[in-house]
Amino acid sequence: MRLSIIEPLGITEDQAQDLAKEYLPDDVELTYYNTQARDDVEKQARVQGADVLMLANSPLPRSVLETATAARFISVAFTGVDHVAMDYCHEKGLVVSNCSGYANEAVSELAIGMAIGLYRKLAECDAAVRSGKTRAGLLGRELCGKKFGIVGAGAIGLATAKLAQAFGCEVYAYSRTKKEVSGITFLPLDELLQTADIVSLHVPLTPATRGMIGIKELALMKETAILINTARGPVVDGAALAAALSAGRIAGAGIDVFDGEPPIPADNPLLSAPHVLLAPHIGFATQEALEKRAVIAFENVAKWILGQPQNVM
Repeated sequence: MRLSIIEPLGITEDQAQDLAKEYLPDDVELTYYNTQARDDVEKQARVQGADVLMLANSPLPRSVLETATAARFISVAFTGVDHVAMDYCHEKGLVVSNCSGYANEAVSELAIGMAIGLYRKLAECDAAVRSGKTRAGLLGRELCGKKFGIVGAGAIGLATAKLAQAFGCEVYAYSRTKKEVSGITFLPLDELLQTADIVSLHVPLTPATRGMIGIKELALMKETAILINTARGPVVDGAALAAALSAGRIAGAGIDVFDGEPPIPADNPLLSAPHVLLAPHIGFATQEALEKRAVIAFENVAKWILGQPQNVM
């Protein structure tokens, strides 16, 4: 059986080989590609003859999968699978598992970090010191006592809620499914947007969530509110958000995800919008999270081999 890891997973090849020895049968032949493929043609070469594919968040389109004629299982070392041609996988009976849960702490900590960064104007403070200026005009705000709104009460959303509570925030949440969690007040989305001082997004990208925060939703938010998106870029209408920031309709935004993976186009309106803190999709990228997801990715393969697939999408 051949396992092809078609892109770097944030661990070394030696670590990958050690995980293979720990979790997989001896007859599994592992190939680890420690550089990103330059294009889909190179990806096609990497999937040739492999029974099992493993990848992180690099796009895996139908055109590549159509050449993976031996593939029977895909272990996605990521939470979302919107970068994989899932319609093709379902057509061909390809089993796909993800690594849900590996980045709960990493992403929730970044969401809180972005809120603090915006409230305490850390980017502006850094620039002020480097240019010989003082703290004049850099009066910040505290998280304590603020109304913290969570959109999407899954594992990452609830982890973010727990951290917000530790900072003394009142926590509100919106969930598509009915939930009751101690210390959290659940509200309809429109009411949450009107109530919250901080709105943090934690939903997957689906047809229902694509563009769920647009002109109408941004208009409901307080002028003093900030928006944090560590979920998926297309959940937010980026042009509408940039316009809201430029017009002062909301106070700020922390954005870690975009319509495509960074580098983002130079004409992206968020690059010129005021009071916005941008990160190049680092929410999941901690040493601890990458090591954790590699373990889950190999466990997924081991379970599939045993006929007991887990984390199936």
